[in-house]
Amino acid sequence: MKRDIFQAIADPTRRAIMVLIASQAMTPNALAEHFEISRQATSKHVRILDECGLVEQMKSGREIHYQLRLEKMQEIDIWLEQFRKLWQDRYENLDNLLADLNGENDDN
Repeated sequence: MKRDIFQAIADPTRRAIMVLIASQAMTPNALAEHFEISRQATSKHVRILDECGLVEQMKSGREIHYQLRLEKMQEIDIWLEQFRKLWQDRYENLDNLLADLNGENDDN
């Protein structure tokens, strides 16, 4: 089953897992040590991230390590860009208004 990437990042535990594995690949046991939930619950969160394509598995002997697929994060960045531009425009408008109120933009 393919899940929506935004469903994955909606959960704070999954976001925390993403932060942990962004810098280094980790085993499910190593991940579980960072949370006050069961290893099984941690594995469920990792499975959801995997179904969205946000993590990839790497086998090393008998162990499985998970790492974040940074290129997949680009989907989130593209979606957020529309809001970044909107807020940037609003801040610029606010800066201009404040400058006008302070008399800094006198065209006279």
